[in-house]
Amino acid sequence: MAKLRRPQDWMQWLLGRFSVDMGIDLGTANTLVCVRGRGIVINEPSVVAVRKGTNEVLNNGMAVGAAAKAMLGKTPGKFEAIRPLRDGVIADFEITEKMLKYFIHKAQGGRSLVPPRVVISVPIGITAVERRAVIQSAERAGARRVHLVDEPLAAAIGAGLPVTEPTGCLIVDIGGGTTEIAVLSLAEAVVATSLRVAGDELDEAIVNHLRRQHNLLIGDQTAERIKMKIGSAAELEQELSMEVKGRDAISGLPRDTEINSIEIREALSEPVGQICEAIRQVLEQAPPEISADLVDAGATIVGGGALLKGIDVAISRHLGMSARIGDDPLTAVSRGTGVFLEDLDLYSGVLFSDDEG
Repeated sequence: MAKLRRPQDWMQWLLGRFSVDMGIDLGTANTLVCVRGRGIVINEPSVVAVRKGTNEVLNNGMAVGAAAKAMLGKTPGKFEAIRPLRDGVIADFEITEKMLKYFIHKAQGGRSLVPPRVVISVPIGITAVERRAVIQSAERAGARRVHLVDEPLAAAIGAGLPVTEPTGCLIVDIGGGTTEIAVLSLAEAVVATSLRVAGDELDEAIVNHLRRQHNLLIGDQTAERIKMKIGSAAELEQELSMEVKGRDAISGLPRDTEINSIEIREALSEPVGQICEAIRQVLEQAPPEISADLVDAGATIVGGGALLKGIDVAISRHLGMSARIGDDPLTAVSRGTGVFLEDLDLYSGVLFSDDEG
């Protein structure tokens, strides 16, 4: 145990013995919660179902996450399913607070004697005002102390990269609202960017393709299923096809059509190309010595977008260097926040909290 010199240090240590401290990957598409000593306990969509015009969460506050996502695009006029984060930042503060309160309470599992300390990952490009908004929402949701960590650093730690060493690592975290790209060394970003092209834009490209090429209107959930089932960023050994159901754009009646992975790959080529080009631009700004490290290390890809078939091949071709999918890419950021929970004092230099200005 670290030396505790001040009375407040002793108090924080004592409170920590009874609180369920947690790391939260607060994503545009999904929220994951990692509890200290237990690992990931929550992995649910960042969606809340409310009564329209009131922000009253349905089912006594229980229509959050997976239950709410099932309602997307299917709610009656007096209800609506809301995604309170857009492009990695809070778009609806009140709903975000209610969502966090639900997830924090659920992660505590009934143990709520002491409010928890929370580490939350945020996009690297957000402003100080946006950072404080996240902290205040978490505090109002029941957190005792809130620390923020940049997503690329959490992702790299979760992926097992040697970020604390004097060597370069390239992490690409393709989430729902943003793609976080960073070259890291000595636990800091040497050069980084936050690109607002990610999973949502991939889904939108599929929606637009079906409307233009097949006169078929589909929702975001259907587009996501298409992306996961037959979507790809590079040629497949065996091309795939599937039946898609939606509403005819001309007649307005329900119908289905057959689509294949070749046309979906073409539809995804623009947002995939934007991600690849953003990685190239980050690499062009890296110091020569770190660039030399990356020749052997290559790029590590995590996040939900890492599950797109062939994304590593597409990035490798575009950059002319190796690229690999990180282990369990969906949970990398959340697992990274869990590492910080183990010793908040040790990592205080790379964490942001509200008392820092």
